[in-house]
Amino acid sequence: MSSFNFDKWNKITGWLVFAIALLTYWLTVEPTASFWDAGEYITTASNLEVGHPPGAPLYQILGAFFSIFAMEASNIALTINLMSVFASAFTILFMFWSLTILLRMVVQKHQELNSNNRIAIIGSAAVGALSFAFTDSFWYNAVEAEVYASAACVLSVLFYCALRWEREMNTPRGDRWLILIAFIIGLSFGIHFMGLLAIPAMGFLYYFKNYKTITLKNFIIANVVTVAILLFIFKLLLPYTMKLFSGFELFFVNSLGMPFNSGTIIAGLLFIALFYFGLRYTRKKNLGQINTLLLCVLFIFIGFSSWLMLPIRANAGTVINENNPNNARELLAYYNREQYPETHLFYGPLFTEMYAGLDPENPYKDDKPKYEQDEETGKYIIVNQFKDATQNLDDKHKVILPRMWSPEHNANYLEFTDGLEFTIKSEYRSESRLVDIVANFKQAFKEGKVDKEDYHDFLKTYGPFLDVKPPSLWENLAYTFEYQFGYMYWRYFMWNFAGRQDDVQGQKTDLHGNWLTGISFIDELRLGSQDNLPSDVKYNKARNTYYLLPLILGVLGVVFHFKNDMKTFWVLLVLFLFTGLALKVYLNERPFEPRERDYALVGSFYVFAMWIGFGVYAIFEMLKEYLKPKLAVPIVIVATMLASPVILAYQNWDDHDRSNRYTANSMGKMYLDSCDENAILFTIGDNDTFALWYAQNIEGYRRDVRIVNTSLFATDWYIDDMKKKAFESDPIPSQLTHDKYRFGTRDFLYFQESTQDTIDIKQWMNWVASDDPRTKVELESNHWAHTFPSKIIRVPVDKEAVLRNGIVAQEDADKIVPYIDITLKENVIYKNRMMMLDVIANNNWERPIYFSGGSFGDDDYIWMKDYLQLDGV
Repeated sequence: MSSFNFDKWNKITGWLVFAIALLTYWLTVEPTASFWDAGEYITTASNLEVGHPPGAPLYQILGAFFSIFAMEASNIALTINLMSVFASAFTILFMFWSLTILLRMVVQKHQELNSNNRIAIIGSAAVGALSFAFTDSFWYNAVEAEVYASAACVLSVLFYCALRWEREMNTPRGDRWLILIAFIIGLSFGIHFMGLLAIPAMGFLYYFKNYKTITLKNFIIANVVTVAILLFIFKLLLPYTMKLFSGFELFFVNSLGMPFNSGTIIAGLLFIALFYFGLRYTRKKNLGQINTLLLCVLFIFIGFSSWLMLPIRANAGTVINENNPNNARELLAYYNREQYPETHLFYGPLFTEMYAGLDPENPYKDDKPKYEQDEETGKYIIVNQFKDATQNLDDKHKVILPRMWSPEHNANYLEFTDGLEFTIKSEYRSESRLVDIVANFKQAFKEGKVDKEDYHDFLKTYGPFLDVKPPSLWENLAYTFEYQFGYMYWRYFMWNFAGRQDDVQGQKTDLHGNWLTGISFIDELRLGSQDNLPSDVKYNKARNTYYLLPLILGVLGVVFHFKNDMKTFWVLLVLFLFTGLALKVYLNERPFEPRERDYALVGSFYVFAMWIGFGVYAIFEMLKEYLKPKLAVPIVIVATMLASPVILAYQNWDDHDRSNRYTANSMGKMYLDSCDENAILFTIGDNDTFALWYAQNIEGYRRDVRIVNTSLFATDWYIDDMKKKAFESDPIPSQLTHDKYRFGTRDFLYFQESTQDTIDIKQWMNWVASDDPRTKVELESNHWAHTFPSKIIRVPVDKEAVLRNGIVAQEDADKIVPYIDITLKENVIYKNRMMMLDVIANNNWERPIYFSGGSFGDDDYIWMKDYLQLDGV
């Protein structure tokens, strides 16, 4: 025992832990594409195409490399899934080595290292690392083609490198570790931003290493500086660099008349020159720290250079080219996720602003100008009316910390309030009928006769006559703690360390999606009796109970770590908070999300699993007071191995084993098989689109079918893609040219009745496509909007073409009607519905048209549900 070689066994055990994790994930990996984004990631990775913002170009490059090893097209998904397998196994490896470093730092502060505590350190680290390996959320990420497994690997490697840097800080070798860290930070932008969340913890490693005396003042400054470094890299360094490139591009093209991309090239050459002369000068003047800082920034940019793939492939015209980031300006918009709704963290509007109307003093505000390449003039032109282009709703509904912000989730927010305060506006208080309506509504709400949807509908209808007060700061904070911290973090945390009720998405009821311990009295207090449950609940494979054992070990580790080394405890605590609760603050989630979001929180669970390792060592320290250390070590390691990793693996194996799961792939192919040749298939969301993209793009399955995602159909770049031939699929039939639907043009159409009669669909489209002033209406913002002339559209049926093209079977010929009347329900139509009607108008019954189903409203079927038949799945 006295000759125990720690470094040797540290390496051996680390690789053993890696092998256990690798084997586990390899045995349970999904053999093909899974639901949600996996089909898109596999497709865009293997073919180096452009996926959804903010992109994952390095992940795609690595995926393209892994897919080389697929012997046939149907194995490409497996090879890219295996990339997650390897990334997850390496996460466990570097987690183990990070834990042994931390445990040694803590133990050495209080005692000499000997063979017994060295073995205990390695055993404790193994228990902690394997516990994390078998946790619910991390295992879920490990066996499918998603970025979160690779992002966790980057986080783990970054933290390990930071610990190695801490050992050799202020030495030439330490500077090399720092430059490597900078490079990995740059690389993380090409996978997922999760890795950046390690930066504050790394900052505290530097702080505690260099400041021997900790004061309140320098501690507060350290907290501010570490967060500032994170914000500088994430929100300033790279975005403003792209903004600079964008500015150069505009100046050199528009002002100096140079070719497209010339400004970007000149900016790139200028950057290279600045770094070259800066590094040369600082080396010549022996400015070591500034030289190292410049090298760090340079290596961040080198790591970030994987983003160059996006404009290169966008300009190549790939089949999937989301947002078309083909120049510096579009790449900046892609990075900033401008496609998605803007969230406000510190000050902004609440959901109640939609009930309040426009701000009386500043009813409109400027939008961002949208530039587009004009090949004819050789310049970038602004295509949208950006001055006073967007509504500025009442500023009274803008508050500090707007947590309940999304106007699309009003009814759900109302579930977290005890109703809203509102009164009738003074100018309407004499309206007796309105007074009665409001009084009756308030009474009905008081008696519990009004649900949240009714409440929302009432305020939406009578909002113009009411003064509606926004939720208070207290209600915002209550929502934050109850839903964002409680339901969307604590629930997921307990899934991983206490147990899980089932794999049905939770909606804040006792029936589904809750955490479960397996300890009867605890579960009954929260969820009611767990006896006599239906078989589908009782035998749900995801009904996993750990009896709180991993949680108890982790809590014990937190206490032990806190008592024995406050400095490294604070480092881990900062990492835990930034990858957990701080992430929830930043995401500002809405009720309810389309799916469970635990997969994004694995960084937080990674840290807690580290504390499980500390908990194991704490038990060793306690037990050696009663047993000989030689006996205590194996007892503690075996007992805790059974209490945490083994129980987690045993409980979680059946619901994480995807080795024979082909559901998503089979569903996608069945959708395509349901369609006749050369059909157009309108889809709606992720799961009825990405699986089909995978089948067509990777396996070459039914490439004659044109998939049209109606959510993306509201964007000009996607419409452009649909108007190109893809594989054996013809372009969509359309009469609208790019200038008719580009950004800011016909984003919506207002109803302006020109006739009360039914109007032929081609006449209707001709009106919509016209730029005649008579087809437009002036808005209060002094902008002009396009209109549609009638709410009743007639689609003539060409019976001969219908039968000739097999749209209706010959035996059903007598059921063919002479025309289809479409009745529009609303006074506004958005661009995606306009484009769907454009396809119907110009199809001339040549190609069969399908809808994937599962929609929420009649508009998803362009109000033709009565004329559809169910085919296939």
